[in-house]
Amino acid sequence: VAFGTACKNEKSLQSYFVEANEKAGFSSIDVPVSSVLSPKADVSEDVKETIKSIKKINVVFLKRTEENETVYEAEKATLKNLFKDNKDYKTLSSMKMKGMNVNLYYSGDTDSIDEIVAFGYNQEVGVGVARLLGENMNPAKIMEVVSEMKMDPSNLQSFSAIFKGK
Repeated sequence: VAFGTACKNEKSLQSYFVEANEKAGFSSIDVPVSSVLSPKADVSEDVKETIKSIKKINVVFLKRTEENETVYEAEKATLKNLFKDNKDYKTLSSMKMKGMNVNLYYSGDTDSIDEIVAFGYNQEVGVGVARLLGENMNPAKIMEVVSEMKMDPSNLQSFSAIFKGK
């Protein structure tokens, strides 16, 4: 039984990130949250604690081109299958924004989230997945942080370069 369990061929999100780093055409970044987000000087202690619970952001993205249509479709299917019936990730929401299909997932308990994942795709833009890693993140407090935070423009350029195809 132990041998069969150890050899199961289930793909994890972590293994997807590792494999995508080695594939041609993919862009990826690993960002400590402190280098992208900077709190306003007068934030509450709750916000500061929430910021401490967020460790880093990982992003993997494949820009779609006419030349890589087959790869785009394969990666989209791989990611859809990864989240389909996955017991580790619970659906937070699904939406369409400006022609982009976006699905949000989380792992952990609803009041103590360890990971938030955004998976999105669009025929014109491409396919990608981003995850926010932390410990005991509180969703309500994360929403408070979003309203209390500002993006650090000096680091935002490198972050957004992924979506512009470098």
